[in-house]
Amino acid sequence: MLFELRRHKTVPDVALAVALTAVQIASAASVPGTGPLSYAAIAAGCLALAVRGRAPVPVLLVTTACMLAYAVAAAPAQQAAFPVLIAVYTAARHDRRLLAAAAGAVFLSGSLAASLAGAAQPTRAIVEQTVLLLGWFLAAVIGGTVSRHRAAYLEQAEQRAAEAERTREEAARRRAGEERLRIARELHDSLTHSISVIKVQAGVAIHLARKHGEEVPEALLAIREAGADAMRELRATLEALRDATGEPPGSGLDQLDSLVDRVRSAGLPTTVTISGETRRLPAAVNRAAYRIVQEALTNVSRHAGPATAAVTISYEPQELAVRVEDDGLGSPLLSPTPGNGLIGMRERVTALGGRLQAHPRPQGGFSVHAQLPIKDLP
Repeated sequence: MLFELRRHKTVPDVALAVALTAVQIASAASVPGTGPLSYAAIAAGCLALAVRGRAPVPVLLVTTACMLAYAVAAAPAQQAAFPVLIAVYTAARHDRRLLAAAAGAVFLSGSLAASLAGAAQPTRAIVEQTVLLLGWFLAAVIGGTVSRHRAAYLEQAEQRAAEAERTREEAARRRAGEERLRIARELHDSLTHSISVIKVQAGVAIHLARKHGEEVPEALLAIREAGADAMRELRATLEALRDATGEPPGSGLDQLDSLVDRVRSAGLPTTVTISGETRRLPAAVNRAAYRIVQEALTNVSRHAGPATAAVTISYEPQELAVRVEDDGLGSPLLSPTPGNGLIGMRERVTALGGRLQAHPRPQGGFSVHAQLPIKDLP
């Protein structure tokens, strides 16, 4: 076979077989000479159609033989032909056209011979009925063949559509990969040099201060540490952009202490409180929590003025709660202007199915509260 037909549903076939059996038996009751063997032949020939989709050839043979036996015994050729027509159509649809045509020819020949031998009707009328049935059998074979070709066309169309979709997805992935590489090159060319210069200059300034016996300012140490951290994260980002998976190793809450130390050395007093049972987090949640704390503390340093910050990490059964609060210049009377930092935090939280609240505190200062769902780890 050129292709496999789709799996037939048996329920419609069973319903058709039962209904056709009832109609044939009711009609046979009005035909003189119908005996028990004829009723048995009708039942066997019609009920076999219940499995025509799964066994078209056996059903064709059984139905043709049984209905021919009934037609020869009682001579109702037209009535007995209907189950055979259905079997012929099914066989042709399953690419058994020659066998279907042969079965139709056998049934027509046998019923014609039986009708002529019985001489219940004029010869001309019997021949006309046989020619009419021949037309119906030809239509059944042609209809089954057309249905088979239509099913093949639909299957090929679905395959072409699936292939086109795969091609589009591959093209999109290729374009995304090219864009990641372009961004990686731009970041490398534009940022790596600048950060390296900042780091080197800070290191030189620290060296000169120590060489002259001067106390090294905490801010200068913080600049050097921040430069080193920025270089590390930039390299991780560039590796992620060049990686086809796009999954960076990134930073997580295991580096929270280092982040807080840098913030403190830059002049922002910060406390950290961790509650709940500490456990391993999904990588995306771990990265998002770190970035939220990092961005929130950066905003405090930039906008809160003289302030202190408090970071709270709560491990709850179904989620990780991250809260960063300060007692700086934030006021409920002033609506904060959402910048890229807050927008980025909200996007991270939303992508994970969490919730983010960022607003001024009633007593002054600002609060960022993120709730990140923790899905079960494999």
